[in-house]
Amino acid sequence: MTGTAIVSYVFPGQASQEVGMGLELYQNYPLAREIIDKADDVLGFSLSSLCFDGPEDELTKTVNVQPAILTNSIACLKVAQQEGVGLCTPSFMAGHSLGEYTALVAAGSLEFSDAVKLVRERGRLMYEVGQRNPGGMLAIIGTELKLVK
Repeated sequence: MTGTAIVSYVFPGQASQEVGMGLELYQNYPLAREIIDKADDVLGFSLSSLCFDGPEDELTKTVNVQPAILTNSIACLKVAQQEGVGLCTPSFMAGHSLGEYTALVAAGSLEFSDAVKLVRERGRLMYEVGQRNPGGMLAIIGTELKLVK
């Protein structure tokens, strides 16, 4: 089989966070530190402290977690590219929900500082709508339609 491999980068969405995320990158890679510090500056508060130290209930608030995941995803990507860990140039970039914004930044279609502000506002608006119109979601895997009904 011959031909060119098609490579795609797919970025995570909300719910991929955990307290401590980004700390090792921040401590060991100046490029990651620069990206994470820039997010702190753009947002006007220490997103980095929230990522590194929590508390978890504050980190998982939509208004905080969305810029946190975007920032850490871009920091991971940029460090991986800098370190030459075998990343191929992608033919496509995509993301799960929030990850779409990360893909736009990674593709050069959206500036990082604009994206951080945008997803912070997106998170705020999503929270407000959820407060006015509470709802829920279920993941149904491997069961019969009869049982689901």
